[in-house]
Amino acid sequence: MIVPSPYGELLARIPVRVDSLAVLGTTTRYWEYGDVSSTSVIIVVHGFRGDHHGLEPVIAMLPGHRVLAPDLPGFGESEPLADRAHDIDGYAAWLRAFVESVGVPDRVVLLGHSFGSIVVAAAVSDGLAADEVVLINPIAAPALAGPRGILTRLAVFYYWAAAHLPERSGFALLRNRGIVRIMSIAMAKTRDRPLRRFIHDQHDRYFAAFWNRRVVLEAFRASVSRDVSEFAGSIRQRTLLLAAAKDDITPVSAQHRLQALFPDATLHVIPDVGHLIHYETPGPAAEQLERFLTAVKPA
Repeated sequence: MIVPSPYGELLARIPVRVDSLAVLGTTTRYWEYGDVSSTSVIIVVHGFRGDHHGLEPVIAMLPGHRVLAPDLPGFGESEPLADRAHDIDGYAAWLRAFVESVGVPDRVVLLGHSFGSIVVAAAVSDGLAADEVVLINPIAAPALAGPRGILTRLAVFYYWAAAHLPERSGFALLRNRGIVRIMSIAMAKTRDRPLRRFIHDQHDRYFAAFWNRRVVLEAFRASVSRDVSEFAGSIRQRTLLLAAAKDDITPVSAQHRLQALFPDATLHVIPDVGHLIHYETPGPAAEQLERFLTAVKPA
């Protein structure tokens, strides 16, 4: 049984169309929300093991904007990369090519959540043109150094086991619903039971929506070995960092250190939420995004 989204009514008011693009020799599926004739666009990049659905609660809170939400290659409905690894370099190259292929208007805002924050930071650092950058739950430091590093090490063992089992068994382990639920419970901080049910249902439905074992293992290795701090110093665009007070992957202290590495970054910490800002507090996230975008308009 599908759990209704608490943000479903708002999202339903926003026009949406689905399209595909050939990017780096493979097919990328993306969703376009809002007014297609808008002279500005927000391009959102979801996190590890998710797809575009994860950022829909935030999109629901942005009815006045045009938003493009692709599935990362190898996840959701986008095909895996053809001749590249599913690592930060591969995904950054894909994002640059996607933006060039889709055609962009006068103002481009790049938004990345979690793993997507590293992809966005790497792409912008490497020259992807953007007017503003927004990073939600940015990976500010190596995941193994996070406040619950022991859980990350357990995750490393889990993915190691999935890699060393026979193909069929390893693939089944990666999609095991019980383990997915444990991950979901560990990340959710809200005490709102209907919202928790929705979060768990989202993870049940989309957290295993990857194409093959190679894709998810390559992306996991990238997620725990790279972080935004590598690229922050070379990102000249205005940047908004939306961090969480209870994030188990990156503590607030690391977010403050990350902010200092950017030439022009604003940090806002959302209280009483962890690594699921996009599910638990999309309203406050969208509010901060609106303030950020209206603070300085391009000439």
